[in-house]
Amino acid sequence: MFRVTIRGTFDGLSEADRAGLLADADAFRAAFTEVGTFTYDRSLSAFTFRCQLPAGPDDGEEEATRRAVTALEAHGYPHRILRVAVTDMREIKIRRKGRAR
Repeated sequence: MFRVTIRGTFDGLSEADRAGLLADADAFRAAFTEVGTFTYDRSLSAFTFRCQLPAGPDDGEEEATRRAVTALEAHGYPHRILRVAVTDMREIKIRRKGRAR
């Protein structure tokens, strides 16, 4: 599983795009989902897009980035990407607390 965070700016939004984004604004909905979720401020200048993608045995960060950008573009808002961060959840180690002795 990959978790990808894309930070960017909206670029040339139409009035319909602005109205749709402002009507759907909910900062508490920020989550990693397969279709992706946006968080942004009311000025609609910058955004953060989060998505979670399944990882195949040979998939790496480049493939995850490509698929995340495709998910972002599927939303249809004009944008510029500033930064992409990919976390490969297969590499996350969970340390469990030992039993009390």
